[in-house]
Amino acid sequence: MKIVFFEVEPWEAEHLKKELAGHTVICMQEKLTQNSVSVAANSSILGVFVNSVVSKELLAQMPHLKLILTLSTGFDHIDLTACKKKGILVCNVPSYGENTVAEHAFALLLNISRKITNSIIRTRSGDWNLQGLRGFDLKGKTLGICGTGRIGKQVAQYALAFGMRVIAFDKFPDKTWATAQGVSYLPLLSVLHQSNVISLHLPYNKSTHHVINVKNVRKIKKGCVLINTARGGLVETRALLYGLENNIFSALGLDVLEEEGIVKEDKSHLSRVYTSAHLATVLDDHLLIEQPNVFITPHNAFNSPEALKRILDTTIKNVKSFIQKKPVNVVKK
Repeated sequence: MKIVFFEVEPWEAEHLKKELAGHTVICMQEKLTQNSVSVAANSSILGVFVNSVVSKELLAQMPHLKLILTLSTGFDHIDLTACKKKGILVCNVPSYGENTVAEHAFALLLNISRKITNSIIRTRSGDWNLQGLRGFDLKGKTLGICGTGRIGKQVAQYALAFGMRVIAFDKFPDKTWATAQGVSYLPLLSVLHQSNVISLHLPYNKSTHHVINVKNVRKIKKGCVLINTARGGLVETRALLYGLENNIFSALGLDVLEEEGIVKEDKSHLSRVYTSAHLATVLDDHLLIEQPNVFITPHNAFNSPEALKRILDTTIKNVKSFIQKKPVNVVKK
């Protein structure tokens, strides 16, 4: 079979080609776009990461496609409806980095709670003054976790080790786990109202779009810290700005932004057609980046060699299982 991967590094390409020997494997470092789709025109299997948007327009240019592999847990960058109509299976990587992403979430939180970035910047300039560098303890604070899948549960474990009280919201609560860990499930608004820190670990879909928005942000406890290492679309960007302006949020730790794809590539995107809503959000994203109490990393939470190796190995398993007509990790629409 012809298998084309986008957004893979040279060392990943080497591993994929070795493990999928006997097939024609093409690996591209760039993402899938209108300009690069021709490489996959005759492919049977397509592999992408989250920055490659697999639209129905691009699918039309890959008529022989039978399987799409996303090298991620999330799959909102793939048009599942169009895939279903064309009989194309989509497989993801359900578990690869629960500890990896959870560690990043806590890195963002600890950076905020102990003012790490500001402290480093100051000492590098030769200034050892402690003025304005007083942080706060995590012990005794309440952490509200939205989404208690694998990553959310790992975050809860870390929080409990820090001596935090943990409450959670999930449409499908795991009550057995919660009882064993001493975690309390509450309605969303109760979690927002009671938490000193909120950490988001929900999947992104229609039901979770803007789960935090300009209406319910007012219910959040004053001085709350918000951490988002999941998806930018879980939070309405305008709600973040409102929360900062009105001291609802004392700080934000974000690995994702609502329109991060456009923000990352402003120059190439400015010539394209976007709605006023898209562009307004991009402007809001830029305002966020400029705030001194907002700490943003470039969708980097997944990025450890251990996690990447697990992603590759699961993806290889997905390919081999599909070829054996026993597909695994199939995403359901």
